Amino acid sequence: MENENLGRDEAAGRSALLQTESYTVELDLSGARDPDAGTYRTVTTVVFSCRQPGSSTFLDFIGDVTALELNGKVLDPAAADGARVALHDLADRNTVRVEGLARYSSSGEGLHRFVDPADGETYLYTQYEPADARRVFACFEQPDLKASFSFSVLAPADWTVASNGAETAVEPVEGAAAPTARWVFAPTQRISTYITTVLAGPYHRETAAWTGAAGTAAEGLEVPLALYCRRSLAPSFDAPEIFDTTRRGLDFFHDLFDYPYPFGKYDQAFVPEYNLGAMENPGLVTFTENYVFQSAATEAQREGRANTILHEMAHMWFGDLVTMRWWDDLWLKESFADYMGALAVAEATRWETSWVSFANRRKSWAYVQDQLPTTHPIVADIPDLEAAKQNFDGITYAKGASVLKQLVAFVGRDAFTRAARQYFRKHEYGNTTLADLLDVLAAATGQDLAGWSRAWLETSGVPSLRAEVATVDGVLTDVTIVQDAVDPVTGRGEPRPHRIRLGLYTFDGDGRLVRTAAEPVTVEGARTPVPALVGSEQPDLLLVNDDDLTYAKVSFDERSLATLLTSIHLLQDPLARATCLTALWSATRDAEMPATSYLDAVMLAAPAETGVGVLQVLLANARTAVERFAPAAVRPGLRDRLGDFLAGGLRAADPGSDLQLAWARALAAAARTAPRAADVVRSVLDGDEEIAGLPLDAELRWFFLQGLAAQQRLRTGELEAQRAEDATASGRVGFTLASAAIPDAAIKKATWEEAVRGERLSNELLGAAIEGFMIGGSDLLGRYEEPYFEMIREVWATRGIEMASRIVRGLYPGHQDLDGAPDRHPVVVRTDAWLLAHADAPAALRRIIIEERDHLLRSLRAQARAQGTR
Repeated sequence: MENENLGRDEAAGRSALLQTESYTVELDLSGARDPDAGTYRTVTTVVFSCRQPGSSTFLDFIGDVTALELNGKVLDPAAADGARVALHDLADRNTVRVEGLARYSSSGEGLHRFVDPADGETYLYTQYEPADARRVFACFEQPDLKASFSFSVLAPADWTVASNGAETAVEPVEGAAAPTARWVFAPTQRISTYITTVLAGPYHRETAAWTGAAGTAAEGLEVPLALYCRRSLAPSFDAPEIFDTTRRGLDFFHDLFDYPYPFGKYDQAFVPEYNLGAMENPGLVTFTENYVFQSAATEAQREGRANTILHEMAHMWFGDLVTMRWWDDLWLKESFADYMGALAVAEATRWETSWVSFANRRKSWAYVQDQLPTTHPIVADIPDLEAAKQNFDGITYAKGASVLKQLVAFVGRDAFTRAARQYFRKHEYGNTTLADLLDVLAAATGQDLAGWSRAWLETSGVPSLRAEVATVDGVLTDVTIVQDAVDPVTGRGEPRPHRIRLGLYTFDGDGRLVRTAAEPVTVEGARTPVPALVGSEQPDLLLVNDDDLTYAKVSFDERSLATLLTSIHLLQDPLARATCLTALWSATRDAEMPATSYLDAVMLAAPAETGVGVLQVLLANARTAVERFAPAAVRPGLRDRLGDFLAGGLRAADPGSDLQLAWARALAAAARTAPRAADVVRSVLDGDEEIAGLPLDAELRWFFLQGLAAQQRLRTGELEAQRAEDATASGRVGFTLASAAIPDAAIKKATWEEAVRGERLSNELLGAAIEGFMIGGSDLLGRYEEPYFEMIREVWATRGIEMASRIVRGLYPGHQDLDGAPDRHPVVVRTDAWLLAHADAPAALRRIIIEERDHLLRSLRAQARAQGTR
């Protein structure tokens, strides 16, 4: 729809005109079990005031309006045009009632409907961020028009139904064709449209409670807790651990924020085919059901789930209680929640590796995103909703969290905490901008942080830090920290202030690389001398950004780099090791170090790594180094070497350990392209080789079969047999991926047609089909390069942004081998031609193409570096 993409200026005009008071929303989901029922009835009553009576405005609604009434006057439903419902001649106080038909979704946007293949049951849930509430009910779809929401839902009487507010009544509906009930929920506090929610279906439910501790802001506060998942997942639902994490989080955040949880109950639902990790709907948080572990799960997976639970809980304050005015300031909730989630896991749970995980995964995500041509400041320029959809990225989340960690080190934790508490009290149930945050920070710290904000929040790009070292006879005569910080958007030098520590590491008598000293340094400008180190013995490793306090790429002096490439496995401190490994990976991605050198470092580090999260990242990066960054001529040999290495790691791992499972999963991924890895996978599946303690559960079997499918190593009927054995939703996904991975021209063609032109696949199955399709060489996939560029605009115009984004990003022909100069590669040239010819394409679409081009060019440059031809 042409008017679906709400602009920032339009939203600001509407906000200046209106003040919303309340919504009453009635949904009739009683027919949801009928697969032929594509729509459901929705009735919305909105009460709002108008600052300029006689003016006009519009409601947002993506559906069919069947009846419309404003202030008691019946209007023509034709007032609905596309995604908007026009309202004219407003009074100072208005009541509008919109009745319509909304559509069930299979894309994860709006009201998603899922039929469980395990038992045929139907499940519904909503997902709105940033602007899909309008797919379910008529509303003013922008974050700064907050209101109180009251929901009532008609649904099959044997279902479970939940919403943001507490259930106040369940009433049978007389005269319905099938047993039906009406659920009524209490009004919410004033919240934004995008965090309202409804859940309906035969969900399994477990309950508990949390009580605020005496002497805290939550003293006497009782919070009912509930957990939901599909009925067929109930045997795998580890509710006690989830409740334990939830209680720990409520304890932690009440102590930290000194503001009582404001939304009554605290429900958490784990739902199928979810596009996100989770969503912070107050009173009813939704999560991907991938956090219900049906197969063996590592401690890293459990830590990841705890992090997500606590990230969403932080949103109850940062995001729900106080909300950004418009999506430019999305970071005001996401950066804070990312930082607070890691902090809460580190200080309130058993996972002491939280900051290691943050450095290893989240920060690495930010470094990748911030080096793309589409990078942007943390405080972004978001002109419309399509841009907002694209902005849930590594900069908004992980870079923002990294910068907040730096800010806490800069101003002190006590001052930062005082500022957060003032922020909640001053802006409760309201909306804010960057200026509002800076005001409370200045009040709490006594510092004007405008300069810090400009340097960190309002510029783009990753600063680089390195140490220039001079020595005489092994003694340091000069140490200077050099900062390179050019904003790639403006081209200007933008050196940032950093509070860092320099770590000095030396081999001890047992050959271990240990920290012998640490020097705090405040880095300002391009060059910062460190006179305190002059006269010290040169360490074997000088680590800039020890303890990972700031956001910067780190490189090493000559001696330190030599130490790491030969002895990374001897570095004892896990956070220091993760920081160094991240730096080596960045150098590989930047074509400063050949992929083979990184592979050598991984082969040293991985067997000695005790952290399963770090190990998983290392092994995944090693495979990427081989498949994307190594030249085609040496790739077959590197695949064999990697396959043998992974098989050796699997055999050597302790039986039944998390590390063993990480090695097995990495071997399965490598088997997609590495014949030697596929040999071992085939042998293990056939029972010819037994790996003691390895859980050959459904998930691992699917991983193995996907690799074998890609190598044409399947037995006749093997996929079908496993599908019959695992008749679950995850089994269906595994089967879809494996089937699409088979290197057969007819299968690839059918998969392409279904993904690009079909409508049968849900969001999750579409993703699996695309992933499987993209496994294959140029002999199979090269013929789809030109069709890809021909179909982009049509897909974007005819599919919703979620499904279109999956198709456009997932099918980009980005796995290529070097053929001359990187920037003259035929796919790069074809991409450039498309971008030139389609300058008028939507910005969100162009962003995807530009980013995929950059990923391709980076891989080609790394291949050129390895060949010595860059």
